[in-house]
Amino acid sequence: MKRFFLVAIAVMAFGFANAQQTRFGIKGGLNISTVVGGDVDNTKSLVGFHIGGLAEIHVVEKFFIQPELLFSAQGTKFDGPFGTDGDFKLNYLNIPVLAKYYFIENKFSVEAGPQLGLLLSAKAEGEDIKDYTRSVDLGFNLGAGYNFTDNFSAGLRYTIGISPLSDNDIDNADDYYDSAKNSNLALYLAYKF
Repeated sequence: MKRFFLVAIAVMAFGFANAQQTRFGIKGGLNISTVVGGDVDNTKSLVGFHIGGLAEIHVVEKFFIQPELLFSAQGTKFDGPFGTDGDFKLNYLNIPVLAKYYFIENKFSVEAGPQLGLLLSAKAEGEDIKDYTRSVDLGFNLGAGYNFTDNFSAGLRYTIGISPLSDNDIDNADDYYDSAKNSNLALYLAYKF
């Protein structure tokens, strides 16, 4: 985790040093999230949102590094008792650092990179369960975007959780692999200054 923060700080420092080749922006959009793996059965997608800021740092030719800072509402719905639906809501401060490559005259881009999520709150059926949920969530992002203008863009990103939501009952590598993890599909709009 310390390495991730050091890399993120180095990327941001590089961006500030090359400020004429760095653009800042805001973004927000829709999350369609769920929890996969573990003992979680009959889960359904939960609709949430994300909002925050970004920096697009030009590295070379069509290659950019894009760190972001996002508030993200995630979670899942599940079958509750007596045939009712319950919900599991997780709020994170997500810090993705993406490698971004532009095609077709800087219009269409693909992106990939790691993400660190800091848990802000966790609730199941309105009850606070933050003490039973890991405070740090690691994930990996894959996505694509399109620039409609020099400032306005839209995109789609999928984030698969790498770390389990809870440390309970994780005794070996198989338990870790089979544990419950976040899964999130994000649709977003962004505006760069």
